[in-house]
Amino acid sequence: MHLAIIGDDSLPDSTLVHAKMLHELASEFIKQGHTVIIIAPGKPKQAERLNKSFIDNITYWKFKSGKLRGHGKIKRAINETLLSFNAWLAVRREIEKEPFDGVIYYSPSTFFGLLVKKIKAKNSCKSYLILRDMFPQWAIDEGLIRKGSLIEKYFRYFESVNYSASDYIGLMSPKNLTLFTDKYQDKFKTHVLYNWADINASFPRSGNADLRETYGLQGKVIFFYGGNIGHAQDMGNLLRLAHSMKEVTNAHFLFLGQGDEVTLVKETIESQNLTNTTLLPSVSQAKYKEILSQVDIGLFSLAASHKTHNFPGKLLGYMVESLPILGSINEGNDLSGVITDVNAGYILVNGQDAEFCNAAKALAADKNLRKQIGDNANRLLASQFSVESAAKIILNNLNS
Repeated sequence: MHLAIIGDDSLPDSTLVHAKMLHELASEFIKQGHTVIIIAPGKPKQAERLNKSFIDNITYWKFKSGKLRGHGKIKRAINETLLSFNAWLAVRREIEKEPFDGVIYYSPSTFFGLLVKKIKAKNSCKSYLILRDMFPQWAIDEGLIRKGSLIEKYFRYFESVNYSASDYIGLMSPKNLTLFTDKYQDKFKTHVLYNWADINASFPRSGNADLRETYGLQGKVIFFYGGNIGHAQDMGNLLRLAHSMKEVTNAHFLFLGQGDEVTLVKETIESQNLTNTTLLPSVSQAKYKEILSQVDIGLFSLAASHKTHNFPGKLLGYMVESLPILGSINEGNDLSGVITDVNAGYILVNGQDAEFCNAAKALAADKNLRKQIGDNANRLLASQFSVESAAKIILNNLNS
């Protein structure tokens, strides 16, 4: 099959986990004998409307687009609204020469539905939506968008277009599937599609101590958070953990990424004198993997107000590197059972600060415990979250 994969960010410049996930999915399809083109936003000032490039034998079509992150909510909303329009202008003649047999698109963003509909109409093919972000619902839950407002109606329109463009929808967990089907009944063809990773992608451990030498972390147990630093993650939750661990002299917290709460993290580190916490800006995927290979514990956090059941993609990178997982979730999130049933980490409900701190102290104190739990996390990856499994599910649906 000749497949299109559409996402709102891409390698080599992206630091987002889903950009890596889509690249690994494309690589798996190619291994199976298919051809793949990844369609994604390029840069605002690129000379041509469409730039073509190759990474690891995967073809990328990058269309001219405004920036989507780090430039304010209003500007981002405008640029995301224009995604389908800008992409269609760039690719419409190309897909006449290279018609697709299937379209796979990833949400977020919520704004690719119009593009997918146009490609389907032009190529008479099926589409598969990888639904990871039930926007705008989470933003309403967080109080960022007022329920019933014109802004909600605006985003709800594009959400409905996004869903209606799909022939099949893969949701990231059983409870997310239940939430979605309860709301939409049998309107869409849905099933569970877990996040995935290349289980053979572990970064070679060279034995050097670059990270520890650079930041003076020799002898420290490094608690690492990498990825989006935003409202949905409730970074204040992780900062409270770091504060409660100030007296644990061998523990250090390393946060890396970009997002709406970077300023909050910076100001909290300064105002509370969190000398056990370091904030780093986003890095390339290669550098990110190198850092992952040198840290000890993988952190994540989800806002307590979430109603959906998110499975952060960053967990897969932690599992690849056999890191024990320490996380905080919204009440009832089925991620807890997935991790704790196989002893791959400690998962607490956001707000259980004392229990969260005790779990962190246990991991900081016991190297053998970290190894045992980390090995369990790696085995969990291989059994349930492999890229081979995801590719099989998607292709079976597109061929049905």
